[in-house]
Amino acid sequence: MGLLKGVTKMRVITGTARGRKLVTPEGLDTRPTADKVKESIFSIIQFDIPGANVLDLFAGSGQMGIEALSRGAEGATFVDSAKLSITAVKQNLDATGFIGKAKVYPMEAKTYLLSAADRYDIAFLDPPYHLGLVAAVLPGVAKLMRENSIIVCETQADEKLPESVENFTLRKTYRYGRILVHVYKNEGDVD
Repeated sequence: MGLLKGVTKMRVITGTARGRKLVTPEGLDTRPTADKVKESIFSIIQFDIPGANVLDLFAGSGQMGIEALSRGAEGATFVDSAKLSITAVKQNLDATGFIGKAKVYPMEAKTYLLSAADRYDIAFLDPPYHLGLVAAVLPGVAKLMRENSIIVCETQADEKLPESVENFTLRKTYRYGRILVHVYKNEGDVD
């Protein structure tokens, strides 16, 4: 596995890997979640993380799944079709010491969803914007989720998502400038 060169740096915000630097490939295809948005997301789901099995779909650098592992998630699965993203995920997992708690799949999200055997408590969806990918994969992701689970989606502000999908309901949408974070929960869940 070659190391990435010409990268931007991010960091793990808190937990066992707090302060560790993460790398991400430069360019428009990988758009890391800003620290402010990441902190907000993890404040929203903080009590659901310990012991959780996490899916980081469209993983990019893997920062969301790694942050969850740092905060006590049991395991994380990282899926991305870009070779540079997979290199970044593996490099970041190695740097944070979480490689033993991770599964990394270099494939398209839809292909993974059709073949996945694992079930998840938390899923992060942050694909490239303006391609309608979140709405396209939400039903497949919902089928892989356990009871009392959460799906967190990041989109551009003008992208519309359904109010419900499978047994999930859109509970809240948060706005951070031109970014929206949508939080879906199982319908039977209580806030």
